[in-house]
Amino acid sequence: MTTIIIGAGQSGLAMSRHLTARSIDHVVLERGEVANSWRTERWDSLRLLTPNWQSRLPGYAYDGPDSDGFMAMPEVVRYLGRYADVSGAPVVTGTRVTKVRLAPGGYQVSTSQRPWQCRTLVIASGACNIAAIPSQTAGLRHTVNSLTPMQYRNPGVLADGGVMIVGASASGMQLAREIHASGRHVVLSIGEHVRMPRTYRGRDIQWWMDAIGAMDVRYDAVEDIERARHLPSLQLVGTPERVTIDLNSLRKSGVELVGRLVGLGDGKAQFSGSLANNCALADLKMNRLLASIDDWVDENGFADRFPASYRYEPTDVGPKTRLSIDLQDSGIRTVIWATGYRPDYSWLDVPVLDRKGRIRHDGGIVAAPGMYVMGLPFMRRRKSSFIDGAGDDAADLAAHLSHNLDRAAA
Repeated sequence: MTTIIIGAGQSGLAMSRHLTARSIDHVVLERGEVANSWRTERWDSLRLLTPNWQSRLPGYAYDGPDSDGFMAMPEVVRYLGRYADVSGAPVVTGTRVTKVRLAPGGYQVSTSQRPWQCRTLVIASGACNIAAIPSQTAGLRHTVNSLTPMQYRNPGVLADGGVMIVGASASGMQLAREIHASGRHVVLSIGEHVRMPRTYRGRDIQWWMDAIGAMDVRYDAVEDIERARHLPSLQLVGTPERVTIDLNSLRKSGVELVGRLVGLGDGKAQFSGSLANNCALADLKMNRLLASIDDWVDENGFADRFPASYRYEPTDVGPKTRLSIDLQDSGIRTVIWATGYRPDYSWLDVPVLDRKGRIRHDGGIVAAPGMYVMGLPFMRRRKSSFIDGAGDDAADLAAHLSHNLDRAAA
């Protein structure tokens, strides 16, 4: 086998499509079914954060009745399943990769079904395999339940009582909104975050970022790419009403805002006093983006096509926020760790991982001959981890892979 692709999500399927176009024989190994993570590791109400029109894949686009809507998880699964069928991707399902080792001329891939050999390998197993849980979990008493967004399904599965959510990026914001709406007291612990409106000047914010080229910014054009790759996800939610959720709307609804969690022990949680500063910084960065949109409109002479510019209210966290909470006295019975995710490379027995267990790569080209990775944040472009980013990244890496095969043959 020339190439093995590990993972049949959007990244693996996009790479398969480009390899097929170049007549490179390959197989896509998938531990479950196509779009397995979308099927099994998302909560019930979750929708895409990007509009349906932006779910673009090589030779395939959304053609349903609601292009400005946001697909629910079952719709995403069907969408990717149809893409796999239409593109003829050679997917082998129910095949978990258990070990990848160097072998003469390429790689030996051990799986739950049978061994494989390949000359080149594409790792498209995703960036969100394991919830990144901070060390503070050790300070939780046994009377408080500890969950991650991968384990959460709906408010009905939670123990009676209040909920503390740690992390205020996309997942934390959505869970705070949903759980509070179910009638529970919610405390939201907030660190660095990226504030973003759902709409601006009559268009979805993703439309604007697409139009001004913000999503196509390349990794080699960014001054500090490591920081860019570890920025929190945008504070967005996909709803039929295209609702903007921010800390202001959550506080007004009754969610209690506190700073970043810095300590947990003896039944008490301690929080940083930097909440107001973090919020002011997020407001500043949001307004810079809105100003760049305004500049693009003016420079292109499009002012008459859109409503006038405006700004959102600054984040108001209230006159005083608590620096510590006794969880039992406050009725907190569940803590949800919305603190991010990390890939799982426990099966990768090739010396390409750094001391934090991350793959060393240059725009998806791994530091091992013939090995590539797909779907990581800001891997080649800002949109790399989105469905819409898989196609362009796959085109680049398929070209690189093909060139190396040609050079080796010559």
